[in-house]
Amino acid sequence: MSRSARRITAAVLASGALLAAAALPAAADNGHGRTHDAPAKRSVIVLGKIQYDSPGREDGSNRSLNGEWVTVTNTSRQSADLRGWTLGDEGGHTYRFKLRLAGRSSVRVHTGVGRDNGHDVHQGRRTYVWDNRDTATLRDARGHKVDSESWGRRGGHR
Repeated sequence: MSRSARRITAAVLASGALLAAAALPAAADNGHGRTHDAPAKRSVIVLGKIQYDSPGREDGSNRSLNGEWVTVTNTSRQSADLRGWTLGDEGGHTYRFKLRLAGRSSVRVHTGVGRDNGHDVHQGRRTYVWDNRDTATLRDARGHKVDSESWGRRGGHR
């Protein structure tokens, strides 16, 4: 093979390698031991529906306070121990769970005072927590963020 033919062959092969590399999905190491396209592990405990704006007149009554709530859902078939888990907002309000959540079930966390049961728990607050622009953040017992949901200017209402 002539010198010119080898150069042309080398150039074609190099071009093909560049095109092939560009066509591959970005899966490079980001320096944290994970690839860009690797999804984060999703928890089986997630935030569900959120009622941040109490229906009716916001008069500060316990009924109105309990009209705002956040749902926490266990998507697994197994029950989950939520003792020590927290639900918080951007204003620093934090509710600490003291319950075990059955598999494939949900619990509503109300703002006001009330009797807790398997489907509803109460923060026992006398003032509103969830503003019209806020973020609900669910953390596990070690303080790791498990899920969050924003609404208002920062995100969409759930």
